[in-house]
Amino acid sequence: MDEVPEAYRTVADAFEAIVREHPDNPCICVPVRPDRHYLPDGLRLTYTEVWDIADDLSRRYASAGYRCGHRVALSMENRPDFFFHWLALNRLGVSVAPVNPDYRGHEIQWLLDRSGAAAAVVLPEFVDDFRAAAAGIPHRVPVASMDDEEIPPPTIEATGGTPDRHTETGLLFTSGTTGMPKGCRLDNEAMLSNGVRYVAAGGLMALEHGEERLYNPLPFYYANAFAITNIVMILTAGCIIVPDRFHARTYWHEVVETDATIVHHLGLIPNILLKHDPVPEERMHRIKFSGGAGIDPEQRAALEARFGFPFIEFFGMTEVGICAATNHEPRRPDTRAVGRPWAGIEFRLVNDDDEEAPVGEIGELTIRRSGPDPRRGFFRGYLHDERITEDVWRNGWFHTGDLLSRDEEGIYYFVDRKKHMIRRSGQNIAPAEIETVLRLHPAIREVAILPVPDETRQEEVLACVVPARGTAADRATAEAIGDWSLEHLAYFKAPGWVLFIDELPTTSTQKVQKGEILADGEDPRERPDIIDLRDRKRRPSR
Repeated sequence: MDEVPEAYRTVADAFEAIVREHPDNPCICVPVRPDRHYLPDGLRLTYTEVWDIADDLSRRYASAGYRCGHRVALSMENRPDFFFHWLALNRLGVSVAPVNPDYRGHEIQWLLDRSGAAAAVVLPEFVDDFRAAAAGIPHRVPVASMDDEEIPPPTIEATGGTPDRHTETGLLFTSGTTGMPKGCRLDNEAMLSNGVRYVAAGGLMALEHGEERLYNPLPFYYANAFAITNIVMILTAGCIIVPDRFHARTYWHEVVETDATIVHHLGLIPNILLKHDPVPEERMHRIKFSGGAGIDPEQRAALEARFGFPFIEFFGMTEVGICAATNHEPRRPDTRAVGRPWAGIEFRLVNDDDEEAPVGEIGELTIRRSGPDPRRGFFRGYLHDERITEDVWRNGWFHTGDLLSRDEEGIYYFVDRKKHMIRRSGQNIAPAEIETVLRLHPAIREVAILPVPDETRQEEVLACVVPARGTAADRATAEAIGDWSLEHLAYFKAPGWVLFIDELPTTSTQKVQKGEILADGEDPRERPDIIDLRDRKRRPSR
């Protein structure tokens, strides 16, 4: 499969085709987990069974008035219900905006407002939080439990029409290139193209139609699960294995119990698995490969020797999907190689003047689709941000904000991120968002958020705080700031470290110079006046 089949106008079309061809193939598998508060005995559903569930939901949404052009926010943790609702809405041409279940009031309100959601369908225990958040939005957003029999009608109009390749199917909020999170609009063409490229990749990633079972502990509000795993398994009549989240202690048991053939990871997961004591199941599996990003090259050999399969490095982004991987030799496993661009994709490294960087030199990676339309099969743009969309696509190339190098054999190597995002346990965290919330605290006169290294989480959030006049720069104040953050932000965005400073360095136009806050090469964790709040950063119970 080198191109999206012409008959597939939407993801639902592709799914329906598989239902006709392989009605009894396994589609959804939830591992058995006795201590889980939902589906403790697990779940096994065929393509026909999933289609029947989605068909019923689709009829209910249509009866309530949802049609092509609407958006619905979904917050269902990592339950299979998310997949059912997404498939049902895709049939109607309705896009979904997945909501991180750790989001609190401020973040929920911002996302519902920014997305223009016509409704929110959420877990029963989330309904009160969402209704409280929705109350502060100019356009009314009805909130329903996913267990409700009736779906409330939309309160805003939609464009209507018949869903096709260019109909939006998902709105994923990503850090983009800078600043606040941006709504990345993915249409059916982008989703299907993501899957086709993966299926065609071959080499160590060769897939067998109707036989693959992909275990992905990453959540549906991530592009990896939502826009890659789901569509790859649909196109190959494979099974999507949906754990609630990553559990290091039971990971191998679940992989074996669900008969997985492929796993996906973030850099943190292999590191944790390597630190755990060996268990028999880690060599009893059928895994062909693990795919993901961010593995320390020094650990890859140990990982592959211990667990018995290749850990393939992907290069991808929400905006463009996976575009390269180390699925063919030479893999260069002891480096940060990301391989060569996949068929139909072109890479170019450029300097700050958009001039091509010579072989061996570092440049920003830019990407385009081969052929007359460089944007074909990629995201449709950032919601309400046409200027930023056009800027990242300047000169006909998508600018990733990532720095890479290239050798004479055309293999690319990841160097670092050009953008100032913080990456903690796989979460992309926008400093500007945290700063906006923390500036509301009465103890804070000014604040700048920086990343600091973290041996477990990859990076942690450091708040450099200029205290308000009369406020003590002590641990009690830092803890009050931390508690405020946990009330208004997802726990993972709260500062793990607080450093009180007298002033923030600024330019003549009062723009904060974050690079001047710390001395060159300084590790702020070694300063005697820094305050460690990491033990207070815990996922709150609802």
